[in-house]
Amino acid sequence: MDANPHHADELPVRLLRDAYLAENGFSVDSYDASRAPIAVMGITIQIPNTPARRRAVRWHDLHHVATGFGTDFAGEGEISAWELRRGLRGLGLYVGAIVIGVAAIGLVVAPRRTLRAWLAAGRGHGNLFARDLADYEGVLNMNIAQLRERLHVPARGIAAARGLHAAAPRT
Repeated sequence: MDANPHHADELPVRLLRDAYLAENGFSVDSYDASRAPIAVMGITIQIPNTPARRRAVRWHDLHHVATGFGTDFAGEGEISAWELRRGLRGLGLYVGAIVIGVAAIGLVVAPRRTLRAWLAAGRGHGNLFARDLADYEGVLNMNIAQLRERLHVPARGIAAARGLHAAAPRT
Protein backbone atom coordinates (compact mmCIF):
# COMPACT_ATOMS: atom_id res chain seq x y z
CA MET A 1 0.00 0.00 0.00
CA ASP A 2 1.55 3.25 -1.11
CA ALA A 3 0.67 6.30 0.90
CA ASN A 4 1.28 10.01 0.62
CA PRO A 5 4.83 10.29 1.99
CA HIS A 6 3.98 13.52 3.79
CA HIS A 7 1.42 11.74 5.97
CA ALA A 8 2.74 8.16 5.90
CA ASP A 9 4.14 8.35 9.44
CA GLU A 10 0.65 9.07 10.77
CA LEU A 11 -1.01 6.02 9.19
CA PRO A 12 -2.45 3.63 11.79
CA VAL A 13 -0.77 0.24 12.10
CA ARG A 14 -4.24 -1.40 11.92
CA LEU A 15 -4.88 0.17 8.49
CA LEU A 16 -1.47 -0.91 7.22
CA ARG A 17 -1.92 -4.42 8.63
CA ASP A 18 -5.31 -4.71 6.91
CA ALA A 19 -3.82 -3.48 3.61
CA TYR A 20 -0.97 -6.00 3.96
CA LEU A 21 -3.45 -8.82 4.58
CA ALA A 22 -5.65 -7.82 1.62
CA GLU A 23 -2.70 -7.39 -0.73
CA ASN A 24 -1.58 -10.93 0.08
CA GLY A 25 -5.00 -12.57 0.11
CA PHE A 26 -4.79 -13.18 3.85
CA SER A 27 -7.41 -12.42 6.48
CA VAL A 28 -7.66 -11.81 10.19
CA ASP A 29 -9.82 -14.95 10.37
CA SER A 30 -6.85 -17.08 9.32
CA TYR A 31 -5.09 -16.19 12.56
CA ASP A 32 -7.42 -18.52 14.47
CA ALA A 33 -7.78 -21.32 11.90
CA SER A 34 -6.76 -24.79 13.06
CA ARG A 35 -4.38 -25.23 10.11
CA ALA A 36 -2.32 -22.80 8.04
CA PRO A 37 -1.34 -23.12 4.36
CA ILE A 38 2.36 -22.86 3.63
CA ALA A 39 3.69 -22.86 0.05
CA VAL A 40 7.02 -24.60 -0.45
CA MET A 41 8.50 -24.99 -3.94
CA GLY A 42 5.09 -24.57 -5.57
CA ILE A 43 3.37 -27.07 -3.29
CA THR A 44 0.97 -25.89 -0.62
CA ILE A 45 0.87 -27.89 2.57
CA GLN A 46 -1.27 -27.40 5.65
CA ILE A 47 0.62 -27.10 8.93
CA PRO A 48 -0.87 -27.13 12.43
CA ASN A 49 -1.73 -23.62 13.54
CA THR A 50 -0.90 -24.16 17.19
CA PRO A 51 -1.74 -21.56 19.84
CA ALA A 52 1.91 -20.43 19.80
CA ARG A 53 1.84 -19.98 16.02
CA ARG A 54 -1.52 -18.17 16.19
CA ARG A 55 0.02 -15.69 18.60
CA ALA A 56 3.30 -15.35 16.70
CA VAL A 57 1.80 -14.84 13.23
CA ARG A 58 -0.05 -11.74 14.42
CA TRP A 59 3.25 -10.19 15.52
CA HIS A 60 5.06 -11.55 12.43
CA ASP A 61 2.61 -9.72 10.17
CA LEU A 62 3.28 -6.47 12.06
CA HIS A 63 7.00 -7.06 11.54
CA HIS A 64 6.24 -7.21 7.78
CA VAL A 65 4.31 -3.93 8.06
CA ALA A 66 7.11 -2.19 9.96
CA THR A 67 10.03 -3.42 7.85
CA GLY A 68 8.38 -3.58 4.43
CA PHE A 69 9.74 -7.05 3.66
CA GLY A 70 7.60 -8.94 1.15
CA THR A 71 5.95 -12.35 1.29
CA ASP A 72 7.75 -14.08 -1.59
CA PHE A 73 10.52 -16.55 -0.70
CA ALA A 74 13.14 -13.81 -0.56
CA GLY A 75 10.95 -11.54 1.59
CA GLU A 76 10.06 -14.30 4.04
CA GLY A 77 13.75 -15.19 4.23
CA GLU A 78 14.52 -11.54 5.00
CA ILE A 79 11.86 -11.14 7.69
CA SER A 80 12.82 -14.47 9.27
CA ALA A 81 16.52 -13.51 9.37
CA TRP A 82 15.54 -10.15 10.88
CA GLU A 83 13.34 -11.87 13.48
CA LEU A 84 15.99 -14.49 14.24
CA ARG A 85 18.63 -11.83 14.88
CA ARG A 86 16.16 -9.89 17.05
CA GLY A 87 15.46 -13.01 19.14
CA LEU A 88 12.97 -15.85 19.26
CA ARG A 89 11.95 -15.40 22.90
CA GLY A 90 8.31 -16.26 23.38
CA LEU A 91 7.95 -18.41 20.26
CA GLY A 92 8.53 -21.94 21.48
CA LEU A 93 10.31 -24.75 19.65
CA TYR A 94 7.78 -25.32 16.81
CA VAL A 95 7.47 -21.68 15.72
CA GLY A 96 11.16 -21.00 16.36
CA ALA A 97 12.02 -23.91 14.05
CA ILE A 98 9.79 -22.41 11.34
CA VAL A 99 11.58 -19.05 11.61
CA ILE A 100 15.02 -20.69 11.47
CA GLY A 101 13.98 -22.89 8.52
CA VAL A 102 12.60 -19.97 6.52
CA ALA A 103 15.72 -17.90 7.24
CA ALA A 104 17.78 -20.83 5.90
CA ILE A 105 15.64 -20.94 2.74
CA GLY A 106 16.24 -17.21 2.40
CA LEU A 107 19.99 -17.83 2.44
CA VAL A 108 19.54 -20.20 -0.51
CA VAL A 109 17.11 -18.14 -2.64
CA ALA A 110 18.34 -14.63 -1.83
CA PRO A 111 21.58 -14.81 0.16
CA ARG A 112 22.57 -11.14 -0.12
CA ARG A 113 19.12 -9.84 0.79
CA THR A 114 18.83 -12.27 3.69
CA LEU A 115 22.24 -11.26 5.01
CA ARG A 116 21.36 -7.56 4.65
CA ALA A 117 18.17 -8.16 6.66
CA TRP A 118 20.17 -9.96 9.36
CA LEU A 119 22.61 -7.06 9.55
CA ALA A 120 19.82 -4.45 9.49
CA ALA A 121 18.23 -6.11 12.52
CA GLY A 122 21.13 -4.99 14.68
CA ARG A 123 21.71 -6.46 18.10
CA GLY A 124 19.67 -6.06 21.22
CA HIS A 125 16.68 -4.26 19.71
CA GLY A 126 14.11 -7.02 20.17
CA ASN A 127 10.87 -7.59 18.30
CA LEU A 128 7.21 -8.07 19.13
CA PHE A 129 7.28 -11.83 19.80
CA ALA A 130 7.82 -11.53 23.54
CA ARG A 131 4.79 -9.23 23.90
CA ASP A 132 1.57 -10.54 25.32
CA LEU A 133 -1.40 -10.63 22.95
CA ALA A 134 -3.19 -8.35 25.40
CA ASP A 135 -0.92 -5.63 23.94
CA TYR A 136 -1.95 -6.38 20.34
CA GLU A 137 -4.83 -3.89 20.14
CA GLY A 138 -2.64 -1.16 21.59
CA VAL A 139 0.01 -1.78 18.93
CA LEU A 140 -2.66 -1.76 16.19
CA ASN A 141 -3.78 1.64 17.49
CA MET A 142 -0.27 3.13 17.14
CA ASN A 143 0.78 4.91 13.99
CA ILE A 144 3.51 3.37 11.86
CA ALA A 145 6.12 5.88 13.04
CA GLN A 146 5.52 4.84 16.65
CA LEU A 147 5.79 1.14 15.79
CA ARG A 148 8.99 1.64 13.82
CA GLU A 149 10.45 3.73 16.63
CA ARG A 150 9.62 1.01 19.15
CA LEU A 151 11.29 -1.58 16.91
CA HIS A 152 14.26 0.65 15.99
CA VAL A 153 13.34 0.39 12.30
CA PRO A 154 14.20 3.29 9.97
CA ALA A 155 11.34 5.67 9.16
CA ARG A 156 10.77 4.21 5.68
CA GLY A 157 11.29 0.57 6.66
CA ILE A 158 14.17 -1.67 5.69
CA ALA A 159 13.23 -3.55 2.52
CA ALA A 160 14.98 -2.49 -0.67
CA ALA A 161 12.86 -4.84 -2.80
CA ARG A 162 9.45 -6.30 -2.09
CA GLY A 163 7.67 -9.18 -3.78
CA LEU A 164 4.45 -11.04 -3.00
CA HIS A 165 4.01 -14.77 -2.59
CA ALA A 166 2.92 -16.76 -5.66
CA ALA A 167 -0.72 -17.14 -4.53
CA ALA A 168 -1.25 -13.43 -3.76
CA PRO A 169 -4.14 -11.84 -5.66
CA ARG A 170 -3.06 -10.13 -8.88
CA THR A 171 -4.65 -6.77 -9.58
